[in-house]
Amino acid sequence: MLTYLTSAIFTSLLLLLVSTKSKGDEVSVIPNPSLSPTDIDLLEFPLNLEYLEAEFFLWGSLGYGLDMVAPNLTAGGPPPIGGKKANLDPVTRDIILQFAYQEVGHLRAIKRTVKGFPRPLLDISADNFAKIINNAMKYPLYPPFDPYANGLNFLIASYIIPYVGLTGYVGANPKLQSAQAKRLVAGLLGVESAQDAVIRALLHERASLKVQPYDITVADFTNRISDLRNNIGKQGLKDEGLIVPLELGAEGRISGNVIAGDRDSVAYDRSPEEILRIVYGTGSESIPGGFLPWGGDGQIARSYTFGKY
Repeated sequence: MLTYLTSAIFTSLLLLLVSTKSKGDEVSVIPNPSLSPTDIDLLEFPLNLEYLEAEFFLWGSLGYGLDMVAPNLTAGGPPPIGGKKANLDPVTRDIILQFAYQEVGHLRAIKRTVKGFPRPLLDISADNFAKIINNAMKYPLYPPFDPYANGLNFLIASYIIPYVGLTGYVGANPKLQSAQAKRLVAGLLGVESAQDAVIRALLHERASLKVQPYDITVADFTNRISDLRNNIGKQGLKDEGLIVPLELGAEGRISGNVIAGDRDSVAYDRSPEEILRIVYGTGSESIPGGFLPWGGDGQIARSYTFGKY
């Protein structure tokens, strides 16, 4: 009896040690038979965006990224292209740094549940953001848009990223089978939505302000970025800027649009294909580019460059 009890205690302690580690460590994953292959694929896919957000927010607020903050989470993936510390005011820097550490937690939470993959090559350079903004405006800005130049530019650049991820989580949720996967995605979605709401609120406060040195308002920047994502996503209206036609506002009664939603103010959803088209910037889930010059990783992303998912 004593031997049995000792063995049980030892086994319990071993499982506890394997399944939990300190926040700064990579978390070992024990295969979970309750997760279907579909759940695993749908949970791994968002790592592409979580890596992107973590690196952009870390570099912008600290001047360095995951390789310094949580190197084990990168799993040896290549360092991002073009990251640098942004010229942020104290309040904006504090908010962006909070976002950055939240994204580190998101990476850990996903990789604690599924095996995941190493950080893919990311392009967070000023040149890449300038190309995105030029595509949104449909003409080149001069001087080129630089997300790292000041706090307002960084917030506009930040507008480009979290919203795409949250629509992906909305799209993934009904396809998930296990309670564990649904709980994780719901938790991730809650924080991603809050980040997007904070970014939109900060920009909405300055909606009519012209971004220097351009003769373009903050609201127009957001509207053009949203239009671009709708166009290359190729699935109709799923993105709205800060000022919209009255009929697109909440209950068709207001043009202010601090939180985007459909006619019932329900969040829009996107499929993995739509997300890849947008983050690649190519309008095709099979042609990498943009933020992921070598393409995304995980079964879903790889299937569009190496075979049908």
